[in-house]
Amino acid sequence: MKKDIERIADGGSGIRFVIGDYGSGKTFFLNLVREMALSRKLVTVHCDLSSARRLYSTGGQARALYSELMRNMSTRSSPDGGALPALVERFVAGALAEAESTSADVNSVIASRVAALSELVGGYDFGAVVAAYWRGYDAGDDELRSNAIRWLRGEFSTKTEARQALGIRTIVSDNSFYDHLKLLGRFCRLAGFDGLLVCLDEMVSIYMLQNAQARRGNYEQLLRIVNDSIQGISRGIGFLAAGTLEFLQDPRRGVYSHEALSSRLAENTFAVDGLVDHSGPVIRLQSLTPEDLFVLLEKVRDVYTSGREETITVTSEVIEAFMGHCMNRIGEAYFRTPRTTIMAFVDLLAVLEQNPDVSWQTILTGVDVHADSGGNPIAGEEFDVDGQEGTVNDGLARFKL
Repeated sequence: MKKDIERIADGGSGIRFVIGDYGSGKTFFLNLVREMALSRKLVTVHCDLSSARRLYSTGGQARALYSELMRNMSTRSSPDGGALPALVERFVAGALAEAESTSADVNSVIASRVAALSELVGGYDFGAVVAAYWRGYDAGDDELRSNAIRWLRGEFSTKTEARQALGIRTIVSDNSFYDHLKLLGRFCRLAGFDGLLVCLDEMVSIYMLQNAQARRGNYEQLLRIVNDSIQGISRGIGFLAAGTLEFLQDPRRGVYSHEALSSRLAENTFAVDGLVDHSGPVIRLQSLTPEDLFVLLEKVRDVYTSGREETITVTSEVIEAFMGHCMNRIGEAYFRTPRTTIMAFVDLLAVLEQNPDVSWQTILTGVDVHADSGGNPIAGEEFDVDGQEGTVNDGLARFKL
């Protein structure tokens, strides 16, 4: 991913699919890569896909995805989102500085800069909106500036509304969603950043669509993004998409059900028996080893007990006993998803803190929970604690005392 970020910063493009089970750390991985991109002077946008936010639609869902991405835009100085106005102001400030140094007219400088966008679909109107923002900036017209930002965020729902507010006859629509992302990537470079990274989580939402035609449309849009990224048609923009194994490999509803995508995302057949190949577009998140989990649980313990060392003491012996309990009672599958293991460990810490008169040995020996193949307790499964029977009501890994 570091190499991908460098490639995007150099004006290239790229796309990666992060594949793993539920709770395996996909979202954490995306956030980590976003932090890396921000430190490399890239602009990032991120969003979770859902039934209301898709790559392709005819009912406004694609435009809703674009608007959410714009609201979540982040830069190094605005890591928590809402960085679009600052991005446009940085572009205007750069044009002002150039106009002062060359004694040129600001309008002509902005026009010459945004002219580079006209070669892309919708580039002329995009540049016109940026110019409208400058006019509002220069005249102190806050309403005009606000309308320009609204258009860039995709918040205009009709062309009539956009024409009345800005004199622009187009808007960000379901059909132009991806075109505007490419425009934004080019604009980020014009504003002084090195590029744009688009992070899309919960891609399994496409797989879960019941309508076959809707799934097909989303996969066609995904194919377009893959083609542009692999062939170098896009510039200064990268995509990072996270999904489950079913989303990728299901031959009936997953990505592999689309023949063109299946051939492009096929993994290296020689990477077997522990051999890896990270040059392809698919990254599979590997399970943490018991040693990795031990270090992770130590960190979780340090965070949880920070400032409360006197009320709860959890030594390495307790962590080892907890991991041994999980291995003996549930099995190796329990360690495949860090989320499940961490939640159970935090539950144990909570019980130890709130019941100081009970030892951890008593708690661990008193819990007996059956798990499914993914290491999660089975809802409704009977268990026995100190002779008291009951059922697991929560499908997550929680101790029932």
